[in-house]
Amino acid sequence: MTIEEAQKRVDDWIKEYGVRYFNELTNMAILTEEVGEVARLISRKYGEQSFKENDKSKDLGDEMADVLWVLICLANQTGINLTEALEKNFEKKTSRDNNRHKDNEKLN
Repeated sequence: MTIEEAQKRVDDWIKEYGVRYFNELTNMAILTEEVGEVARLISRKYGEQSFKENDKSKDLGDEMADVLWVLICLANQTGINLTEALEKNFEKKTSRDNNRHKDNEKLN
């Protein structure tokens, strides 16, 4: 699925099952909550935190998909074409950082 297709599918789902989008501020709060859930799992799986019993069954991929879902909702609500935005972001990073990381690698 392309990013454009994902934006369309989320929009179609919202219209059919979700009735409406939550407002942008609510979705921003939900996005923050979902990112926190990803952070919680990563800190337990790859960091030094111990799993709580109710965290053991959580799926990192599913939690990341929740983040993506809400981000797509926000993009749809604000008229952002994520495909175009990502392309521009690649261009920005390539022109700005094309040697930055290579230079840092030499320091290590």
